[in-house]
Amino acid sequence: MHKEMSSKASAIKVNNLSKVYPLYNSSNDRLKEALHPLRKKYHHDFYALRDVSFEIEKGETIGIIGQNGSGKSTLLKILSNVLTPTNGSCTVNGKVSSLLELGTGFNPELTGIENVYFNGTLLGFTKEEMDAKLDEILNFADIGDFVRQPVKTYSSGMYVRLAFAVAINVDPDVLIIDEALAVGDVRFQQKCFRKINEFREHGKTILFCSHDTAAVLNFCTRCIWINGGEVREAGLPTEIVQKYMAWVNFENIVTHSQKKNDSEHITKNELIGIEQFWRDVSDCPQFGDNAADILAVAFYDENDENINTLKGGEKVNLAIKAVFNESIYNVIFGFTVKNRHGEPVFGTNSFVENFPLSLIPSESIEIVKFSFQMPFLGNGTYTIDVSIGSGTQMNHIQHIWKYDAMAFNTNNYNPKASFGQVFVPSEKITIIRNNNQ
Repeated sequence: MHKEMSSKASAIKVNNLSKVYPLYNSSNDRLKEALHPLRKKYHHDFYALRDVSFEIEKGETIGIIGQNGSGKSTLLKILSNVLTPTNGSCTVNGKVSSLLELGTGFNPELTGIENVYFNGTLLGFTKEEMDAKLDEILNFADIGDFVRQPVKTYSSGMYVRLAFAVAINVDPDVLIIDEALAVGDVRFQQKCFRKINEFREHGKTILFCSHDTAAVLNFCTRCIWINGGEVREAGLPTEIVQKYMAWVNFENIVTHSQKKNDSEHITKNELIGIEQFWRDVSDCPQFGDNAADILAVAFYDENDENINTLKGGEKVNLAIKAVFNESIYNVIFGFTVKNRHGEPVFGTNSFVENFPLSLIPSESIEIVKFSFQMPFLGNGTYTIDVSIGSGTQMNHIQHIWKYDAMAFNTNNYNPKASFGQVFVPSEKITIIRNNNQ
């Protein structure tokens, strides 16, 4: 149920919301239950949502994440007034515009233009008001003469173009997006995200449901993780996405490292030059099956100097020190450099670098060093994740992944470094002139 809220600070308030569906083993059970004189139950209850509660302030951009079937779409449909809850309540302050999963909101028998007016009527707009908005909607959708064809003839991309164009051009207070942008082409997705940024700047409230965790990290101020119909975690996107990705891969989050003393076969020569740089990473957030554990990392330049700030172009070394709790075949060491939003910027691993590690026996301590030239990165703070897996790039087991094992800054006064996240200098610039013009 939706009611206007008296509080102006909150855009959405959900209180003990549940949605229950009766599931029958057969159609006969449904009929027997309907006709039974003592109302005997022949079904079991499935909770698509169970006692969900949260509050969203005006102007927030909230990411909703979770696996398929977790209850995300059910929640957004209730907030959009498409479904009614079984128990609990939700209140929304302001006008809601929704871009739900494909198939929701448009009548497939009507043309695109007819659906534009139909949706406008549902949102309370008069025909005259929709007349004034029509050109802007059609220009944003950019689907040409197909606007005069039945929606059932549309491709998924065309459907999303028109649906998003309607959703964002009716000036809603709350915009709800459920996965639909995933089917659009890249250019249209970028166009949509620019519009979402405009909404954020104007203080609109946005609920963004997506499997694209990078988009959630980039656009959202808070994140809610739905699992099994319940709110499992809520908080800052960097923290929640990190926990979610660990759970998706292993359904468990390792909280303690199993530390061992260096074994006898590590020679002193192997530690010369990096011993002073080791950083203990036992307290870093991590996930994996713990068949191996990363004890420490070292980050230093070619002059054996510790690294805090880089300009780009330097030759650097990243060493990873690990203990193996089990014997592991086809071992892969790797690292990922992330920006302040938690988005991967670059990285590599021993498999893609064609550096084979066929077998590492149990209880051994191994050190692997990556030497590379640091790219020209935009100014800011970056962190490094380090990891160990086994198998191949496309089919592997993650034994340990340490988040934010190292941090470093970039401070490049060269204006070239301001182009995007990574600046790649040209080897040569050539002017090609046609003398006939």
